[in-house]
Amino acid sequence: MDIFRYTKGDSPLLIDVPHAGTHIPDDLAARMTPEALRTPDTDWHQDKLYDFAHDMGASMLVATHSRFVVDLNRAPDDISLYPGQDTEGLLPLKTGANEPIYQPGMEPDDTERDQRRDAYHLPYHSKLAEALAEIKAEYGYTLLWDAHSIKSQLPRYFDGKLWDLNLGTNNGKSCDPSIQDALEAVADNADGYTQKMNGRYIGGYITRHYGNPANNVHAVQLELSWATYMDETHPYAYRDDLAAGIRPVLKQLLETMLAYKS
Repeated sequence: MDIFRYTKGDSPLLIDVPHAGTHIPDDLAARMTPEALRTPDTDWHQDKLYDFAHDMGASMLVATHSRFVVDLNRAPDDISLYPGQDTEGLLPLKTGANEPIYQPGMEPDDTERDQRRDAYHLPYHSKLAEALAEIKAEYGYTLLWDAHSIKSQLPRYFDGKLWDLNLGTNNGKSCDPSIQDALEAVADNADGYTQKMNGRYIGGYITRHYGNPANNVHAVQLELSWATYMDETHPYAYRDDLAAGIRPVLKQLLETMLAYKS
Protein backbone atom coordinates (compact mmCIF):
# COMPACT_ATOMS: atom_id res chain seq x y z
CA MET A 1 0.00 0.00 0.00
CA ASP A 2 1.19 3.52 -0.78
CA ILE A 3 2.24 5.51 2.29
CA PHE A 4 0.15 8.52 1.29
CA ARG A 5 -2.36 9.89 -1.21
CA TYR A 6 -1.57 13.24 -2.81
CA THR A 7 -3.89 15.43 -4.85
CA LYS A 8 -2.48 18.60 -6.36
CA GLY A 9 -4.67 21.68 -6.31
CA ASP A 10 -4.51 25.09 -7.95
CA SER A 11 -4.02 27.43 -5.00
CA PRO A 12 -1.28 28.21 -2.46
CA LEU A 13 -3.03 26.04 0.17
CA LEU A 14 -1.89 22.55 1.13
CA ILE A 15 -3.81 20.47 3.67
CA ASP A 16 -1.91 17.58 5.16
CA VAL A 17 -3.50 14.87 7.32
CA PRO A 18 -0.72 12.79 8.91
CA HIS A 19 -2.91 10.78 11.29
CA ALA A 20 -5.76 9.75 8.98
CA GLY A 21 -4.44 6.29 8.16
CA THR A 22 -5.61 3.01 9.67
CA HIS A 23 -3.49 0.47 7.77
CA ILE A 24 -1.12 -1.69 9.83
CA PRO A 25 1.11 -4.19 7.97
CA ASP A 26 0.44 -7.80 8.86
CA ASP A 27 3.82 -8.40 10.51
CA LEU A 28 3.21 -5.51 12.92
CA ALA A 29 -0.44 -6.34 13.47
CA ALA A 30 0.55 -9.81 14.70
CA ARG A 31 2.43 -8.17 17.60
CA MET A 32 -0.23 -5.66 18.61
CA THR A 33 -3.06 -5.87 21.12
CA PRO A 34 -6.72 -6.17 20.05
CA GLU A 35 -7.33 -2.61 21.24
CA ALA A 36 -4.44 -1.25 19.17
CA LEU A 37 -5.81 -2.99 16.08
CA ARG A 38 -8.95 -0.87 16.43
CA THR A 39 -6.63 2.12 15.81
CA PRO A 40 -8.46 4.26 18.38
CA ASP A 41 -6.11 7.25 18.05
CA THR A 42 -6.80 7.81 14.36
CA ASP A 43 -7.79 11.32 13.29
CA TRP A 44 -11.00 9.85 11.98
CA HIS A 45 -12.77 10.93 8.77
CA GLN A 46 -10.60 14.00 8.19
CA ASP A 47 -10.44 13.52 4.42
CA LYS A 48 -14.24 13.27 4.32
CA LEU A 49 -14.70 16.24 6.63
CA TYR A 50 -12.49 18.38 4.39
CA ASP A 51 -13.69 17.05 1.03
CA PHE A 52 -15.00 20.50 0.09
CA ALA A 53 -11.42 21.78 0.08
CA HIS A 54 -10.77 20.26 -3.35
CA ASP A 55 -13.24 22.74 -4.85
CA MET A 56 -11.35 25.53 -3.09
CA GLY A 57 -8.19 24.60 -4.95
CA ALA A 58 -6.37 23.04 -2.00
CA SER A 59 -3.76 20.36 -2.49
CA MET A 60 -4.14 17.43 -0.08
CA LEU A 61 -1.63 14.99 1.38
CA VAL A 62 -3.27 12.20 3.38
CA ALA A 63 -1.43 9.40 5.20
CA THR A 64 -2.68 5.84 4.75
CA HIS A 65 -0.87 4.03 7.59
CA SER A 66 -1.78 4.19 11.25
CA ARG A 67 0.17 6.44 13.57
CA PHE A 68 0.90 3.22 15.50
CA VAL A 69 3.18 2.25 12.60
CA VAL A 70 5.03 5.55 12.88
CA ASP A 71 3.88 8.97 14.04
CA LEU A 72 4.41 11.34 11.14
CA ASN A 73 3.91 14.39 13.34
CA ARG A 74 6.91 13.67 15.54
CA ALA A 75 10.51 14.73 14.99
CA PRO A 76 12.70 12.17 13.19
CA ASP A 77 15.20 12.32 16.07
CA ASP A 78 12.31 11.47 18.44
CA ILE A 79 12.84 14.49 20.70
CA SER A 80 9.75 15.24 22.79
CA LEU A 81 7.60 18.08 21.49
CA TYR A 82 6.11 18.75 24.91
CA PRO A 83 8.88 18.29 27.51
CA GLY A 84 7.52 17.46 30.93
CA GLN A 85 4.14 16.38 29.59
CA ASP A 86 2.92 12.88 28.85
CA THR A 87 3.27 12.21 25.15
CA GLU A 88 4.34 9.51 22.70
CA GLY A 89 7.22 9.47 20.24
CA LEU A 90 7.83 8.17 16.74
CA LEU A 91 6.71 4.65 17.66
CA PRO A 92 3.96 4.94 20.26
CA LEU A 93 3.86 2.25 22.94
CA LYS A 94 0.51 3.18 24.47
CA THR A 95 -2.81 4.43 23.15
CA GLY A 96 -4.23 7.78 24.12
CA ALA A 97 -6.22 5.92 26.76
CA ASN A 98 -2.92 4.63 28.19
CA GLU A 99 -3.45 1.04 27.05
CA PRO A 100 -0.56 -1.01 25.59
CA ILE A 101 -0.20 -1.15 21.83
CA TYR A 102 2.05 -4.23 21.81
CA GLN A 103 1.68 -7.64 23.34
CA PRO A 104 4.14 -8.22 26.22
CA GLY A 105 7.71 -8.56 25.05
CA MET A 106 6.90 -7.53 21.45
CA GLU A 107 7.66 -3.82 21.70
CA PRO A 108 9.98 -2.33 19.06
CA ASP A 109 13.59 -1.53 19.86
CA ASP A 110 15.70 1.41 18.67
CA THR A 111 16.83 -0.42 15.54
CA GLU A 112 13.24 -1.06 14.50
CA ARG A 113 12.35 2.54 15.27
CA ASP A 114 15.03 3.73 12.85
CA GLN A 115 13.93 1.24 10.19
CA ARG A 116 10.30 2.31 10.41
CA ARG A 117 11.28 5.97 10.40
CA ASP A 118 13.19 5.44 7.15
CA ALA A 119 10.43 3.34 5.58
CA TYR A 120 7.43 5.54 6.44
CA HIS A 121 8.35 8.88 8.01
CA LEU A 122 11.02 9.85 5.49
CA PRO A 123 8.95 9.29 2.31
CA TYR A 124 5.96 11.19 3.71
CA HIS A 125 8.07 14.17 4.69
CA SER A 126 9.97 14.09 1.43
CA LYS A 127 6.65 14.43 -0.40
CA LEU A 128 5.43 17.13 1.97
CA ALA A 129 8.61 19.17 1.52
CA GLU A 130 8.46 18.70 -2.24
CA ALA A 131 4.82 19.81 -2.43
CA LEU A 132 5.46 22.88 -0.30
CA ALA A 133 8.41 23.85 -2.48
CA GLU A 134 6.41 23.41 -5.68
CA ILE A 135 3.60 25.60 -4.37
CA LYS A 136 6.01 28.28 -3.23
CA ALA A 137 7.75 28.26 -6.60
CA GLU A 138 4.39 28.81 -8.32
CA TYR A 139 2.81 31.38 -5.99
CA GLY A 140 5.72 32.90 -4.09
CA TYR A 141 4.38 31.65 -0.75
CA THR A 142 2.77 28.55 0.74
CA LEU A 143 -0.10 28.06 3.19
CA LEU A 144 0.02 24.80 5.15
CA TRP A 145 -3.00 23.56 7.11
CA ASP A 146 -2.08 20.64 9.36
CA ALA A 147 -5.39 18.85 10.03
CA HIS A 148 -5.88 16.78 13.19
CA SER A 149 -8.65 15.62 15.48
CA ILE A 150 -8.82 14.14 18.96
CA LYS A 151 -11.23 12.73 21.50
CA SER A 152 -12.78 15.53 23.54
CA GLN A 153 -11.78 13.95 26.86
CA LEU A 154 -8.42 12.22 27.31
CA PRO A 155 -7.26 12.46 30.93
CA ARG A 156 -3.81 11.22 29.98
CA TYR A 157 -3.13 14.42 28.04
CA PHE A 158 -5.39 17.11 29.49
CA ASP A 159 -7.90 17.78 32.25
CA GLY A 160 -11.61 18.03 31.57
CA LYS A 161 -13.07 18.58 28.13
CA LEU A 162 -10.92 19.99 25.35
CA TRP A 163 -11.99 23.06 23.38
CA ASP A 164 -13.74 22.30 20.08
CA LEU A 165 -11.28 24.22 17.91
CA ASN A 166 -7.65 24.07 19.01
CA LEU A 167 -5.54 26.24 16.74
CA GLY A 168 -1.75 26.13 16.95
CA THR A 169 0.89 28.38 15.42
CA ASN A 170 3.84 27.43 17.64
CA ASN A 171 3.02 30.44 19.78
CA GLY A 172 2.99 32.74 16.77
CA LYS A 173 6.21 31.49 15.18
CA SER A 174 4.82 29.38 12.32
CA CYS A 175 2.76 31.95 10.37
CA ASP A 176 2.31 35.65 9.76
CA PRO A 177 0.64 37.38 12.74
CA SER A 178 -2.20 38.58 10.50
CA ILE A 179 -3.10 34.96 9.69
CA GLN A 180 -3.21 34.00 13.36
CA ASP A 181 -5.36 37.02 14.25
CA ALA A 182 -7.79 36.41 11.39
CA LEU A 183 -8.18 32.70 12.19
CA GLU A 184 -8.74 33.41 15.86
CA ALA A 185 -11.45 35.90 14.96
CA VAL A 186 -13.24 33.29 12.85
CA ALA A 187 -13.03 30.73 15.66
CA ASP A 188 -14.23 33.29 18.21
CA ASN A 189 -17.31 33.98 16.10
CA ALA A 190 -18.13 30.31 15.45
CA ASP A 191 -21.48 30.12 17.20
CA GLY A 192 -21.85 27.09 19.44
CA TYR A 193 -18.16 26.11 19.43
CA THR A 194 -15.37 26.78 21.89
CA GLN A 195 -11.86 27.67 20.73
CA LYS A 196 -8.34 28.15 22.00
CA MET A 197 -5.31 29.53 20.20
CA ASN A 198 -1.99 27.97 21.28
CA GLY A 199 -3.47 26.23 24.30
CA ARG A 200 -2.76 22.57 25.06
CA TYR A 201 -1.80 22.06 21.39
CA ILE A 202 0.48 24.67 19.82
CA GLY A 203 1.38 22.56 16.80
CA GLY A 204 3.38 19.39 16.38
CA TYR A 205 6.49 18.65 14.39
CA ILE A 206 4.93 19.50 11.02
CA THR A 207 3.75 22.96 12.03
CA ARG A 208 6.95 23.76 13.88
CA HIS A 209 9.34 22.35 11.30
CA TYR A 210 7.77 23.69 8.11
CA GLY A 211 6.22 26.91 9.34
CA ASN A 212 8.68 29.66 8.43
CA PRO A 213 6.97 32.98 7.76
CA ALA A 214 10.28 34.70 7.07
CA ASN A 215 10.62 32.31 4.15
CA ASN A 216 6.96 32.76 3.08
CA VAL A 217 5.78 29.38 4.38
CA HIS A 218 2.87 29.81 6.80
CA ALA A 219 1.74 26.78 8.82
CA VAL A 220 -1.22 26.34 11.16
CA GLN A 221 -2.39 23.24 13.01
CA LEU A 222 -6.01 22.57 13.90
CA GLU A 223 -6.71 19.93 16.53
CA LEU A 224 -10.46 19.46 16.17
CA SER A 225 -12.54 17.81 18.88
CA TRP A 226 -14.23 14.57 17.80
CA ALA A 227 -17.36 15.80 19.55
CA THR A 228 -17.92 18.28 16.72
CA TYR A 229 -18.44 15.71 13.96
CA MET A 230 -18.44 12.05 15.03
CA ASP A 231 -19.24 9.43 17.65
CA GLU A 232 -16.44 9.27 20.19
CA THR A 233 -16.79 5.54 20.91
CA HIS A 234 -16.04 2.54 18.71
CA PRO A 235 -16.73 2.19 15.80
CA TYR A 236 -16.14 5.98 15.65
CA ALA A 237 -18.86 6.70 13.12
CA TYR A 238 -19.03 9.92 11.13
CA ARG A 239 -22.08 11.99 12.07
CA ASP A 240 -23.57 13.95 9.20
CA ASP A 241 -25.78 15.90 11.60
CA LEU A 242 -22.81 17.09 13.63
CA ALA A 243 -20.52 17.60 10.65
CA ALA A 244 -23.11 19.86 9.02
CA GLY A 245 -22.43 22.38 11.77
CA ILE A 246 -18.64 22.35 11.83
CA ARG A 247 -17.94 22.06 8.10
CA PRO A 248 -18.95 25.70 7.37
CA VAL A 249 -16.59 26.81 10.14
CA LEU A 250 -13.74 24.78 8.65
CA LYS A 251 -14.49 26.24 5.23
CA GLN A 252 -14.41 29.76 6.62
CA LEU A 253 -11.08 29.05 8.32
CA LEU A 254 -9.57 27.83 5.06
CA GLU A 255 -11.03 30.79 3.15
CA THR A 256 -9.37 33.02 5.73
CA MET A 257 -6.04 31.30 5.09
CA LEU A 258 -6.48 31.76 1.34
CA ALA A 259 -7.26 35.43 1.79
CA TYR A 260 -3.71 36.02 2.92
CA LYS A 261 -1.45 37.64 0.33
CA SER A 262 2.30 37.60 0.79
